[in-house]
Amino acid sequence: MSHTEDLTRYTANFVDELVRSGLTEVVISPGSRSTPLAMTIVEHPGMKQWVIIDERSAAFFALGMAKQLNRPVAIVCTSGTAAANYFPAIVEAYYSRVPLVVLTADRPHELRDVGAPQSIDQLKMYGDYVKWFHEMGLPDADPKMLNYARSKASRAIHVANEGNAGPVHVNIPFREPLIPDFTLENVWGNKDSSMHFPTIDGKKRVDHTQLSYLLEKFANKKRGLIVCGPQTNRDFAESVSELASKWQIPVLADPLSQVRAGQHHKDLVIEGYDAFLRNETVRKKMKPDFIIRFGAMPVSKPYLFYVKDHKDVEQYIVEEHSGYREPAGNRTEFIFSDSQGLCEDLLAMDKEMLFDKEWLEDWQRMNQTAKKYLINPTHTETVTEGEAVKCLMEVIPDESFLYVGNSMAVRDLDTFFMTTPKQLDVLANRGANGIDGMVSSGLGAAANGQPTTLLLGDLSFFHDMNGLLAAKHYKINLTIVLINNDGGGIFSFLPQQQQKDQFELLFGTAHGIDFSHAIEMYGGKHQIVTSEKDLEDVLFASYKHEGLSVVEVKTDRTSNMEWHRVQWKQIETELSNGE
Repeated sequence: MSHTEDLTRYTANFVDELVRSGLTEVVISPGSRSTPLAMTIVEHPGMKQWVIIDERSAAFFALGMAKQLNRPVAIVCTSGTAAANYFPAIVEAYYSRVPLVVLTADRPHELRDVGAPQSIDQLKMYGDYVKWFHEMGLPDADPKMLNYARSKASRAIHVANEGNAGPVHVNIPFREPLIPDFTLENVWGNKDSSMHFPTIDGKKRVDHTQLSYLLEKFANKKRGLIVCGPQTNRDFAESVSELASKWQIPVLADPLSQVRAGQHHKDLVIEGYDAFLRNETVRKKMKPDFIIRFGAMPVSKPYLFYVKDHKDVEQYIVEEHSGYREPAGNRTEFIFSDSQGLCEDLLAMDKEMLFDKEWLEDWQRMNQTAKKYLINPTHTETVTEGEAVKCLMEVIPDESFLYVGNSMAVRDLDTFFMTTPKQLDVLANRGANGIDGMVSSGLGAAANGQPTTLLLGDLSFFHDMNGLLAAKHYKINLTIVLINNDGGGIFSFLPQQQQKDQFELLFGTAHGIDFSHAIEMYGGKHQIVTSEKDLEDVLFASYKHEGLSVVEVKTDRTSNMEWHRVQWKQIETELSNGE
């Protein structure tokens, strides 16, 4: 059998098994050594491919797509530093539990460590940031090797999805010549349509004895608190709201919890806690008897201070499969169970829980006070960052996705995203919390046609401007709300702001860039707004615009900091006067 036939059948069986195992989307970055893999993916009728030139952008594009689809997406690159450019997105995927299948082409073994060009050590190059690594054997069309190729492809998809989802890495060496021959008979191999490793992966549930144990632990308490951190299960909101309603305890809902938006009951949802928990007196007064937290740690730093202030409080963290996400360092009991199922099972126990009614009313009163000032904030002559987010949440379409950047963007969303009957899926890269790759992530989420808005700051936009090429190439519809405060606005809220001599050089980092040129270069529509009415009108129009639309809101870092502090001070003053 010839080298070309070995190469073709081996690669085709591998790719075909990826498709049988449920993979339909692949993001390819061009290169020579990856030719067999890339050409075979394009040839397969069950695979949709996206070609993104820059590997860092490609990996974040796939990350955003995998988040939106909630299933694995593959990335393919050539050998050498191309694979190294995947690293930031792989780290984010690992910590945010996103299934990525990383397929790196490599030089054959005899060309490694001998000075051959475009050759680096790719074995386990992502270390512990992937759930599984495998170095494939060289292409061989022997039936045993074709079966082997299928087994590894199937396993890659399974492991990426299994338990806490995450990235897997398969390194594939290829010898030259690299061009497959798709005229071969039965190039895709076995006609059997089933996957190589079919799996039935059940959800973890807590048994009756364990449920009774939990209810007994809560039964003699008066002040219960449910906290919903970042998570992506849209159906969870209904279950947790029903549990809170039955128990009559407050629900602190992070903006990424999927609990603030939707048709479920939200009378017990507390969304303004970030504003009033800034006050130490309030934090001390509102000491709970127990906390049940679903999902990751909330974005809010005041909430982190709150749990740190009450280290002796019983805390229960619900993890879907496994994990240890408790940055406060408090003593914690972990419950490994499906979150939605746990809520339903606790409700099914039908045990009456008598918690302090005044406790709930205090949370609701403080929340209403916060919302009064946040919904109708002190106005300025120009649009502030908080007002821009508030306006966006009023205008954003129902049944759409909102992808939010880190630093100030997600914090302003936390503050100004009030409960709404709209169905919004809110996504973010909160695994490693970096500002890189945000444009590509937002475009990846929008690539399959769902209405999508990306909210981010100017430094995040600058970090990933080359990601805009995907919008031009694939005519992706995306509205970007670009908050431009000419630098690192979040540092104005941190102690570094007091270091006047070095602040602007090291933290403010003003860039003075006119982004319109880059946006127009990539075929986008760009508009700068100066008032809330302008912002509202331009946003409405952007959702009808085909392609990329960037709505830029220019703000001043110092004024923005002072404006935020005015809102927080007003809330604090009214709460203090109400004591």
